[in-house]
Amino acid sequence: MSGEPRFLIEAEGIRTRLGGAWVHEDVSLGVGRGELVALIGGSGTGKTVLLRELIGLLQPTAGQTRLFGVDVWQAEPERLNRLRRRFGVLFQDGALFSSLSVAENVAAPLREHLKLSKALRREVVEFRLGLAGLPLAAADKRPSELSGGMRKRAALARALALEPEILFLDEPTSGLDPITARAFDELVRTLCDSLGLTVFMTTHDLDTLWNIVDRVIVLAAGRVIADGPVAEVARLDEPWIRSYFLATAARSRGLNIG
Repeated sequence: MSGEPRFLIEAEGIRTRLGGAWVHEDVSLGVGRGELVALIGGSGTGKTVLLRELIGLLQPTAGQTRLFGVDVWQAEPERLNRLRRRFGVLFQDGALFSSLSVAENVAAPLREHLKLSKALRREVVEFRLGLAGLPLAAADKRPSELSGGMRKRAALARALALEPEILFLDEPTSGLDPITARAFDELVRTLCDSLGLTVFMTTHDLDTLWNIVDRVIVLAAGRVIADGPVAEVARLDEPWIRSYFLATAARSRGLNIG
C-alpha cells in the first residue's frame, strides 16, 4: 500500500526490567504485511512480555514499539484507540468472560468500538464464529460448556470481531491435543492467506513452526539471536537452538533423550 511502513509490527531497541532483572536487553524485530511470524525462546525469555509491549499493555523500560508505523507509547489516546481497532489478540488462556455466552464474548469489542443495531451485531457475531470454525449452536453456550479447542476458537472469533489487519496469538495451541492443535494451525494459516492477515504468535509448538509459519524469531539472553525461515534457523549451530529443535522433535516422537 502506498505510504505504508515497511513493517506493520516493529520493536526497536527494547529493554525491559522486571522484578529487578533484565528480561530484554536489546530486542529489535519487524513483521511485514501478510507474514505469519512465530516468536520462540526458553522459559523466562520474555516472549509474552514482548507481545504485551507490542500491543500497548506493558511499557518497556526503553526502546520503541510501533504498529502501522505509529509509536504505541507516544500515541495520543484517540489515535491509540483507532490502532486497537486494527488488531486482535488471542491470549494464552483465551481470557473469555466466564459469565457471558460465547456470542456475548465475541460481541464485546463490537459494543465497545462500534454503534451497531442488535440485529446487525448478531449477524457479525455469527459470521465471526463461522470464520473461527464454530457452529452457531455454540453461540449461546458459556465458555465452561466448551471443549478446550472450542474455547480457543471462540477467543479467536472475538479477536476477529473488528476485522483486524493484525492478529496477535499467545501460545495458541497450548493445552490442546495434537489433532485439535493441528486443526487450529490450519485455521490460522487459512485466515492469514484468505484474509491477508498479518499474524504474530508466541509458541513452543514445533509442529506449528514447521507446518504454517513463514518466519521464526528466536529470543535468548535478552536479545534476538536468530530470525529467518524455520528450516534455516533449525540448521544454525547455536546451543539453545540446536537443543530446542532436537528436544522438541524427540518429544513429538515420544522418545526419551535423557
